[in-house]
Amino acid sequence: MPAERAAIRTTLTRLTDADGPRLEELTTAVFTDFAMCFSDLVSTNRRPVARLASCLASVEGVEHLAPLTGGLISLTAHVGNWELAGRLLAGRMGRLTHVVVAEEEVRDLERWVRRNGDGVRFVLRSRATVSLELIAALRRGEVVGVQGDRALGTRGDLVLPFFGRPAPFPLGPFLLASAVGVPLVPAFCLLESDHRYAVRVAEPLTVARGEEEAAARAWIAVLEGVVRQHPTQWFNFFDIWQPFGP
Repeated sequence: MPAERAAIRTTLTRLTDADGPRLEELTTAVFTDFAMCFSDLVSTNRRPVARLASCLASVEGVEHLAPLTGGLISLTAHVGNWELAGRLLAGRMGRLTHVVVAEEEVRDLERWVRRNGDGVRFVLRSRATVSLELIAALRRGEVVGVQGDRALGTRGDLVLPFFGRPAPFPLGPFLLASAVGVPLVPAFCLLESDHRYAVRVAEPLTVARGEEEAAARAWIAVLEGVVRQHPTQWFNFFDIWQPFGP
């Protein structure tokens, strides 16, 4: 995977200023951490939510969820074990969670990593009615899980600074939140040194109509903090600043 390795090296240089042997060490660690997270996802995905507690080292910020009795958007990124985070949070909140995903490129993997049940329902982003489905779910007081770090290459993208360089990000989660009047809750599931996971829930973001860009900037600040602390768990194997070429 020379292209992916080169992209990771470039990304880590920008995130950490590392070079030489330290850069090589971090690059290898990205692939090691990804393998660990993916194997954990496959092995835990068949377990009921009640049995996932053994995977958890800690849960931080869960108090942010208690006052949120209506619909909400759980906003995450390709950091750590993001799909495991969705299942864990769905179990804690006791509300149906609709996780928006891209169509799996390797279709044979889908049954191993995406399983409906235990309060989780996967929704393909490409479905013609997906926006209507998500709005209806939020109005029923349910949860929508989305990722906010990969641009779509459409007019719905917004270019904002990320680690000091302009990068495109999807604006959709923020438009959805403002349209329905629900908060965005950043959440991450990070691999710890004991090979268990720490779930971190940040303070909810309120998105007023017309203030979607400001909310996106606040989200990027949260994301930068998490990626800075866990650079080897940033699993975007391409140039995040120019994902569609120069």
